[in-house]
Amino acid sequence: MVTIRDVAKYANVSVATVSRVLNNTGQVSEETKKKVGEAIEQLKYRPNLVARTLYKKTSSFIGLIVPDITNPFFPALARAVEDKAHSYGYTVILCNTDGSSEKESEYIRSLQQKGIDGIIVSTSKLEAGSYTEFNLPVVALDRTIKNDIPTVISENKAGARTATEHLIEAGCRSVAHLRGPMGLTTTDEREKGFLEAVHETNIDHLVIESNFDVKTAEEITYELFEKHPHIDGIFAGNDVIAIGVMRAAHNLGLAIPDQVQVVGFDGIEIGKMFIPSLTTIEQPIYDMGALAVDLLYQQIEKIELEQLFNEFPTKLIQGNTTKNPEEGVK
Repeated sequence: MVTIRDVAKYANVSVATVSRVLNNTGQVSEETKKKVGEAIEQLKYRPNLVARTLYKKTSSFIGLIVPDITNPFFPALARAVEDKAHSYGYTVILCNTDGSSEKESEYIRSLQQKGIDGIIVSTSKLEAGSYTEFNLPVVALDRTIKNDIPTVISENKAGARTATEHLIEAGCRSVAHLRGPMGLTTTDEREKGFLEAVHETNIDHLVIESNFDVKTAEEITYELFEKHPHIDGIFAGNDVIAIGVMRAAHNLGLAIPDQVQVVGFDGIEIGKMFIPSLTTIEQPIYDMGALAVDLLYQQIEKIELEQLFNEFPTKLIQGNTTKNPEEGVK
């Protein structure tokens, strides 16, 4: 294994000089930097990351904690985080909690023990203090944890309102909202948007809780149509729930969008692959992930943040699970 001494010998400089070049400290001439750089390249030297962590108090690693990596929304989010982190010279450690507060707590402790530089959190099963007690830079992504924790989120309530209004304008007269788990700020805000829209139009409606799981959503949809066969429009709490709704409707022989119309939320790629393609509220997933890394990097580098709360707009992407408003007028 090539050592720092080998680099120093090859470049004909001292070990201390190589160390200053690697850590960008002290005064080193450009000519010497070039010699050391050429030596590193020729010898394929890789610094000992553990030693650098102890010396510089930084690891060049950040953690990304997500609740369910099988939900296509989170791999898309992780891709954005990884891309942006790489541009800053950071490696991302992905932690999947399976929605477990115990696993989430274990991951936070483990990351802190490994000298992680910061954490991006896309799940919120723990109390807010659990994210701040280790004195690490933290960013909340697609979740709201605490007012003083930098947050990146989309306009969930406004997007849900748009989705519901679209169903009503497309001719639906009895609508249901299959929302995500209770207690999540994102799902709570989406329910608020749904309720605002239906109360203003005084349309028949109901709200049912689901998980972000295709099978669960499918089973709940069977029960929904058994008890409420008049339902002709469903706003799903996310695209995964919407896919479960579509599966159930297909198995029940209900034509989409002629007999029941469906709108999801997230804008994941898989929704475009279904037949019919899913109408959804699109979040700017990549931009959200990239901004989360920017905010984390600024904290790590002690750069003052311009604002803590960052909310991205959403937009309706119409597929074939809903009618055009002019078609829906009855």
